[in-house]
Amino acid sequence: MGKQKQQIISRFFAPKPKSTTASPAPSPPQTAPSSSSSPKITTTATFSPSKRKLLSTHLTSTPKRVKLSPHTQNPLPSLHQKFLDKLLEPQTPQNPVPQNPQKFTPLEQQVVELKKKYSDVLLMIEVGYKFRFFGEDAEIAARVLGIYAHKDHNFMTASIPTFRLNVHVRRLVSEGYKVGVVKQTETAAIKAHGDNKGGPFCRGLSALYTKATVEAAENVGGSEEGCGGESNYFCCVVDKGLDCGVEGGVFDVRIGVVAVEISTGDVVYGEFDDGFMRSGLEAFVLSLAPAELLLGDPLSKQTEKLLLAYSGPSSNVRVERVSRDCYSDGGALADVMSLYENMIEDNLGDNEKHRTEAKEQGSYHLAIERVMKMPDLALEALALTVRHLKQFGFDRMLCLGASFRPFSSNMEMNLSANTLQQLEVLRNNSDGSESGSLLHIMNRTLTIYGSRLLRYWVTHPLCDRNMISARLDAVSEIAECMGSYKASQSVSELDKDDTEVAIVQPDLYYLLSAVLTALGRSPDIERGITRIFHRTATASEFIAVFQAILDAGKRLQKLHIQDDHNYDKVGSKTVKSVLLKRLILTASSSSVVGNAAKLLSTLNKEAAEQGDLTNLIIISDDQFPEVARAREAVQLAKEKLDSLIGLYRKQLRMHNLEFMSVSGTTHLIELPLDFKVPLTWVKVNSTRKMIRYHPPEVLTALDQLLLANEELMVVSRAGWDNLLRGFGKYYAEYRGAVQALAALDCLLSFATLLKNKKYVRPMFVDDSEPLQINICSGRHPVLETILQDSFVPNDTNLCADKEYCQIVTGPNMGGKSCYIRQVALIALMAQVGSFVPASSAKLHVLDGIYTRMGASDNIQQGRSTFLEELSEASHILHKCTAQSLVIMDELGRGTSTHDGGAIAYATLHHLLDQKRCMVLFVTHYPKIAEIKTEFPVSVGAYHVSYLTPEKKKGAIESKCDTEDVTYLYKLVPGVSEKSFGFKVAQLAQLPPSCIRRATIMAARLEVVLSSRLGKEKLLETLPIHQQEEAEEMLRSSNGRIDKSEDSSSAYRKFFSNLKSAMLDDDAAKSSRFLENARSTAKEFLAK
Repeated sequence: MGKQKQQIISRFFAPKPKSTTASPAPSPPQTAPSSSSSPKITTTATFSPSKRKLLSTHLTSTPKRVKLSPHTQNPLPSLHQKFLDKLLEPQTPQNPVPQNPQKFTPLEQQVVELKKKYSDVLLMIEVGYKFRFFGEDAEIAARVLGIYAHKDHNFMTASIPTFRLNVHVRRLVSEGYKVGVVKQTETAAIKAHGDNKGGPFCRGLSALYTKATVEAAENVGGSEEGCGGESNYFCCVVDKGLDCGVEGGVFDVRIGVVAVEISTGDVVYGEFDDGFMRSGLEAFVLSLAPAELLLGDPLSKQTEKLLLAYSGPSSNVRVERVSRDCYSDGGALADVMSLYENMIEDNLGDNEKHRTEAKEQGSYHLAIERVMKMPDLALEALALTVRHLKQFGFDRMLCLGASFRPFSSNMEMNLSANTLQQLEVLRNNSDGSESGSLLHIMNRTLTIYGSRLLRYWVTHPLCDRNMISARLDAVSEIAECMGSYKASQSVSELDKDDTEVAIVQPDLYYLLSAVLTALGRSPDIERGITRIFHRTATASEFIAVFQAILDAGKRLQKLHIQDDHNYDKVGSKTVKSVLLKRLILTASSSSVVGNAAKLLSTLNKEAAEQGDLTNLIIISDDQFPEVARAREAVQLAKEKLDSLIGLYRKQLRMHNLEFMSVSGTTHLIELPLDFKVPLTWVKVNSTRKMIRYHPPEVLTALDQLLLANEELMVVSRAGWDNLLRGFGKYYAEYRGAVQALAALDCLLSFATLLKNKKYVRPMFVDDSEPLQINICSGRHPVLETILQDSFVPNDTNLCADKEYCQIVTGPNMGGKSCYIRQVALIALMAQVGSFVPASSAKLHVLDGIYTRMGASDNIQQGRSTFLEELSEASHILHKCTAQSLVIMDELGRGTSTHDGGAIAYATLHHLLDQKRCMVLFVTHYPKIAEIKTEFPVSVGAYHVSYLTPEKKKGAIESKCDTEDVTYLYKLVPGVSEKSFGFKVAQLAQLPPSCIRRATIMAARLEVVLSSRLGKEKLLETLPIHQQEEAEEMLRSSNGRIDKSEDSSSAYRKFFSNLKSAMLDDDAAKSSRFLENARSTAKEFLAK
C-alpha cells in the first residue's frame, strides 16, 4: 500500500516537462495507457519553495510516462502538470483563453465588449430599472458607495436604482474615477418591431463624467449636491526646455497652459517662461484651483513634480496623461483648425440658414481669430484639450471665441502664489479654509456667479487707473443710494413743457438689491445657460433660467437707462456711473428680454414640471413639423382605438358598453361570467362576477398606439435637442448678460462692505506723478473684524523721490508683520475697486505686489526652509519693477546669523540700488538699519513701540531683559535693540528652568560679544560653576587678562552673581543677580 501511495504522490510532484523553446528532449516511447485506475485521493498540501524544489529533484528518478493524443500525438495535460502550473509556479502570468466563450450570457458578452472599448472607465450599465456594475467595477462601487457586491454567473456584480444615478455618479467622481453610463438605446416597443426581437437590448455609452465635467453633464449636473459656487477648471499643461543662456539662466522652461471651466464657459490660456522653482506655474494653479489636470508628455521633471504635489492624495485632483509626440514637429494649429471645421459641420449640419447666421454673427470667425493669435505652446495645449473634451461632448465650448481670455494682461496685476498664500487672500494659513481670508471679508455677494467673479477680481487687481476709477465711481454711487435709501420710491418729474406725466423711479440700491436677492434664490444661471448650450439641461431648468433672466431684465428696465447717445434726462438723473449704465444695459437690453420671452413661449411650463417631453413644445408658425405629424399620428391611433367600442356594442348588442381601465391596463371590455365571447378574445383578468377581455382588434390598435407614442417621444426629443441647439446663436449675448449681473453683484458687495466697515475711497494720483503710498490710520481688514475697536491703526508714507523704504524692527509679537500685511492688502483692495480700511489713502497704481514672509519647508518637492526663503527672494528680485511694492519679513532666519544677516543686507541693497521700488523690510538684525548711511534719503528706520518698567538709575541695558513689556503696536521712528524673545518663551510656557538657563546663556554671549569689541574673548574660556576653578583658569591664561587683586575681586563678584542667578528660583531675584553680573563685567571692560 505504501508503494502505491508513493506512486500516486509522484504524479503530483514529478518535474514539469522542458519548454519547447529550449533544446528539444527526446520524445518518450509510445505505450498503451495502463488499464489500471488509480484510487481517487483528495488532499491539500502546503510546501515552502525549498521543499518544492527538493521534492521535484528527488522524484525525477521515476517519471511517469505521459499520455499522447491519438490525433495530434502531443502530450495531454496531466493532473500533476495542472497542479504545478497553479501552485508551484504561481508567479508566471497566465492568460488562459476561455475554452467555452458561449458560457457568457448575452448581457455579459455586451459587458466584455464595452469594457474592452472603454478599459479606463468605470461603467454603470442600465439593466431594467437599475444601473449595474460588473467585475472590478462592482468591487470599486461596493467599496466607494457602500453597496453589496455578489457573484452572478461569471462576474461580480452590484447595482443601484436608476433614480439614484445623480448621487452615486457624484460620489464616484469625487473619488477621482472616470465614470461612464451605458444606457439602452432602444425601448421594448421599438425592439419588438425591429430586427433585434430575440436578442438583448442594444446598449451604448451615453455619457462620461469626471470631476471637471460633472456640473455641465446631462442628468447629474446642475444640482445643489454639486460643488456649489466653486469652480472646477480642467487644465492642460505642456512645457518646453529653454537654452541655459536665456535670461542669464533665470528661466529654464517655457510653459503653455489652457484651463476650461466647462460649466461656465470660461476659457483661460497663457504661455510664459518659468524658473527652476516653477513659481509662475504655481501661481496659475493656485489662482484657478483646477479640479482636473491633463499632462502633455513629455514634461520636465520639475513641472511634473509641482503638479503631482498639487494633486496629492488629499486634494482629490484627478490627473491624466496624454502624449504630444504628434506635435513634436508642429501641426497643432492645423489640427485645431480641422477640429473646428468638423465641429462647425457637426453643429450646423446641412442647414444652410444656420450656416449663414453663424457667418453673419462671426462667432466662429472670432474663435478662429483668437486661435491664430495664441502662442505655440498654448495652442498645443488647446489642441490636446479639444481632443480630450471631445469624448465628453463638450468640445463645442471651444468654438466660442467670446469666452477666451488670457491669464495675464497689461490691464491686470498677476499675484504670485507666495503673495496669495502669505497675504491670506483666498484661504487662511491656519486650516486652509476661506474663513479669515481677505476674500471672506470682502464677499457680500448674493449670487453664486457673483461670488465666482469676485474671486477673480480679488486675484487679478486692475492696473489701469481709469478702470479702477470706474469701479470706484459705481461703488460710490450705490453707497450714496444706500445712505438715502427709503422703502418708498422717489418720483422724478420730467420737464413740464415736454409732458405732464410723472414717472416713478425706484431707488438704485433698492432695485439692485431686490433683483440680486431674487437671482440668489434662483438656480445658477451662469452654469444653466452653459448647460443649455451643451444641450444637457432639462426642460424645467431651461424655463427656470430664462424666467430668472427675464424677470431681472424687466426689473432693471424700470431704471429707464438708454444708450449714451440717446439717453434722456430721466436716465441721466437715475444713474450717473458709466460702468453701472453699461452693466445695466447689457443685462436688460431689449434683445435679452425679447429673446428670453420668445424662447419661453415655445415651451409648456406644466409639461416641463411634469417631465412630459411629448407635450413640452408649443407648435406655432410651422415650427417643429415632425413633432406635429407625430402628435397627429398618436391622435389618429387614439381615435381609431376609441372607435372600436361602437363595433363591439353592435356585436354584443350592449348599447351602454364602454372601455374601462384597471391597474394601468386600458381599453378592457368587462362582461359577466356566463357571457359567451369569440374564442379570439384574450382574457386579461377577472372578478367573482365579471371577466375582462382584450379583443384582437384592440390589441392591434393598442400596439399601433404604443408604437406611435414611441415615435412621438423620439421626434419630441429630437425637437427639444434642436431647440437647445438653436440657443447657440444667443449664447454669447446671454453669457455677457449674466457676467453683467455678476459684476453688479460684486459692486453691490463693495458698497455693502464700505457702509458696514466705514471704509474710505482711495484716491489715485496721476500716472505722471512719482510712485507713492500715503495711508492715514490704515487698518488690517481681517484683524480689524476680529479685534473691533481694539485695533491700533498706523500711518504709512512712502514716495519714490523721498523715502521709499522702511526698515521695521521691534519685539516679537509687536505687530511688525501685521503692519506690512495691512499696507499690501490696502493697496490690493484699492486696485480691485473697493474702498479701503483707513482714514484716507492716496496711492499710485502698482504693477505688482511681492511678498516674502514666514518660514516653512516643502518636503514633497525637496525644498528646505532656507531654500524656500531664497527662492521667494530670487523670484522677487527678478520680477519686481520700479512700480512694485515689495514686503520682506525676516529674510535670512533659515540659516546662521552671519549668513542670514549678510544675505538680508545684500538683498535690501539690491532692491534700493537696482530696482528702486517701494520696500517694507522687517528684520531682527539691527545692523541692517546701518544701510541708512548709504541711502540717507531713501531709507527710514522704524520700530513698533512698547513700554517697559522704568529702570533704576545706573542700571545696565541688555538685549535679553525679562522684565514685563507692554506692546503699543504703533510704528515710530528708530531702531529697536530688543526683541523680548524671553517674554515669548514665557507666553509659550517653556519650563522656568529652561528660560533661566537661556537668560544666562544670553548674558554670556552678550559679554563675549562685548569682549570682542574691547578685549577679545575675555570671558570665553571661563567656567561659571566654581569660583576657585574660575580663578585658577584666570591665572593660567596667556596674559591677556589682568592678574591684579582688583581683577580677581571683579571676577569673583561676577561669577558669584552668575551662580546665584542660576540657582535662585525667584525670577525677580535671578534677574537682579544677572543685572549685577553685567554691571560688573561692563565696569571691568571699561578699564
